[in-house]
Amino acid sequence: MKKYSKEENSWIFYDWANSAYSIIITTAVFPLYYKAVATDAGVSMSNSTAYLGYTVAIATFILAMIGPLLGTIADYEGLKKKFFLFFFLMGTAATLSLAFVPGGNWLWLLIIYTITAVGFHGANIFYDAFLVDVTPEERMNKISARGFGLGYIGSTIPFIISIAIILLAGKEIIPLTTSTASRIAFVITAIWWFVFTIPMVKNVHQIHGIKRETNLLASSFRRLGGTFKEIRKYRTVFLFLLAYFFYIDGVGTIISMSTAYGSDLGISAENLLIILFVTQVVAAPFAILYGKLAQKFTGKKMLYVGICVYIIVCIYAFFMKTTMDFWILAMLVATSQGGIQALSRSYFARLVPKEKSNEFFGFYNIFGKFASVMGPLLVAVTAQMTGSSAYGVFSLIILFIIGIIILSRVPEPDVKITTTY
Repeated sequence: MKKYSKEENSWIFYDWANSAYSIIITTAVFPLYYKAVATDAGVSMSNSTAYLGYTVAIATFILAMIGPLLGTIADYEGLKKKFFLFFFLMGTAATLSLAFVPGGNWLWLLIIYTITAVGFHGANIFYDAFLVDVTPEERMNKISARGFGLGYIGSTIPFIISIAIILLAGKEIIPLTTSTASRIAFVITAIWWFVFTIPMVKNVHQIHGIKRETNLLASSFRRLGGTFKEIRKYRTVFLFLLAYFFYIDGVGTIISMSTAYGSDLGISAENLLIILFVTQVVAAPFAILYGKLAQKFTGKKMLYVGICVYIIVCIYAFFMKTTMDFWILAMLVATSQGGIQALSRSYFARLVPKEKSNEFFGFYNIFGKFASVMGPLLVAVTAQMTGSSAYGVFSLIILFIIGIIILSRVPEPDVKITTTY
């Protein structure tokens, strides 16, 4: 079996680095911290969940608007790494800044959280697009899945440290308040993300690209329009993006809103943190397993499996009442969360022209981000209208069903796409 190259390992290792943000900021500690701050400020439980949903929607909308243009510009030779660094540094700096927001200021928490999300997801546009530069097409499923698997493993380390500090502070074993312990978790996240991105910065380089032109911005707008027409010409690419638009909406919404939803159901912060930690541990081998099974059964069939699991999750979440229910739900999510994201990334990477990977991944990102606007907004509006998030979560099942129907019309990628301009 071929060993992993230095470039492959360095690219994979970025998942190890940035997954700390995914679990601590997106999913676990920050939502709980924000909910506590907002509640202390007199904001109702349903409204605080709604405001978080609106914030996630705003952040993803910003990325959806700028992603394709950024990708188009970054396809020029020598620019992909620069854009990656800009968003990576924005994300880490803003994450660190969360620790210094004055107590009780829940609005500023949401504003800075928006900046962290733009930095995190913006860097991921270019990180995903680097997949075509670090490995050949036949290894993309394996490398992408291994990245997600290593990410889940790596994220457990700062998460364990953060949970330990928060739980010890909550039991007054160490002389810290729970609020201060949460702030320390934000600092740990920023440092972990920054330090372990160094191999990616040093060893991964842009191989495929387009020669630079004199007016990059004007040329990029022209190419962006040309790529949009090109995507419409390539029925396979367009259909996959359409399917991805629907099913990834549900995935992203469940990831970003799960902790707030669990909190609304009365599950304690301690239980939520422990459950999310175990979820990360369980998700790691399953993400790698999805990659191996995709080699045997094809990526498309494994995407079907992942989507079906999420349909079950939506149904179960509607009837969820107890902490044990949340445990069961979390384990179901753990089996497919990383796999469905990893195989979507590699599936698309096999479809697009390598020299324009950033540009096409810009559209991949815009479909994913526009989708991620719908889900949180749906949960937020429903939570405010009904006083319960359960109906919003259940409604996500429609998105998964539409996604799987469209995906059924997308063939497995077996022909390399080329472009003429």
